[in-house]
Amino acid sequence: MENERRFDVWAAGPAYDRFMGRWSRRVAEEFVAGLDCADALRWLDVGCGTGALSAVATARHRPRLLVACNRSEEFVRSARATVPGPVHFVVADAMSLPVRGAAYDVVVSGLTLNFLPSPAGALAEMVRALRPGGLAAAYVWDYGEGMQFLRRFWDTAVALDPAAAMLDEGRRFPVCRPEPLRTLWTGAGLVEVSVAPVEVPTVFADFTDLWQPFLAGQGPAPGYVAAVTPADRDRLRDGFRAAVPNSADGSIRLTGRAWAVYGRKTEGRDCPT
Repeated sequence: MENERRFDVWAAGPAYDRFMGRWSRRVAEEFVAGLDCADALRWLDVGCGTGALSAVATARHRPRLLVACNRSEEFVRSARATVPGPVHFVVADAMSLPVRGAAYDVVVSGLTLNFLPSPAGALAEMVRALRPGGLAAAYVWDYGEGMQFLRRFWDTAVALDPAAAMLDEGRRFPVCRPEPLRTLWTGAGLVEVSVAPVEVPTVFADFTDLWQPFLAGQGPAPGYVAAVTPADRDRLRDGFRAAVPNSADGSIRLTGRAWAVYGRKTEGRDCPT
């Protein structure tokens, strides 16, 4: 597992935005639109990355307070520089949140849980921070099937190099499916639990627009690309090109699906400070 996790490098904001961040804002917009919550509440964003979810929540719900945390100092710097509004960004580990218990009305996490050493441990921290009756919600990419450009990439990589299967996020992150997410939320004592798909278009101008971010070494797939020989990289590129559909104008039109999970903290649950 540690050998696999060495490819889970998410630190440089611009490289992340070129690879996955450009879809993060779109899925955040769909996710926040589906939340059943009022304006002027207290929010906590766990694993905020470059701030896409915090930005959308601020624009749509005008929180009275929004604290957003990430363990990457570089991501936090990027978020502070790009997200407007009164958001408090802090460098902090999702596994040990520096917040009081029962302090927030809404605790959210976007595209983060599967990268943490213990999703259940992180959710326990989220629930600790949540007031009774508050909403805990998160979403993760459907790496197994629904994130189509990554699925095509890993299918190509494994066909050329069976050892690449060990790094395929679809295999590595079983939590990124509806039933495991539901089980995680109910196991944390949350009620009114539901899981729903969130789908967005992922359109690339051409194959170069799709391929170039894979060369930046940011994340599991680009990490794998950086580790192979130049000759194997060329074969991977050509196989990947053949595996994706091309429109008449040269664009590549795919979709990205995430799974969102929602639940509420019971009114009688103990709330340690």
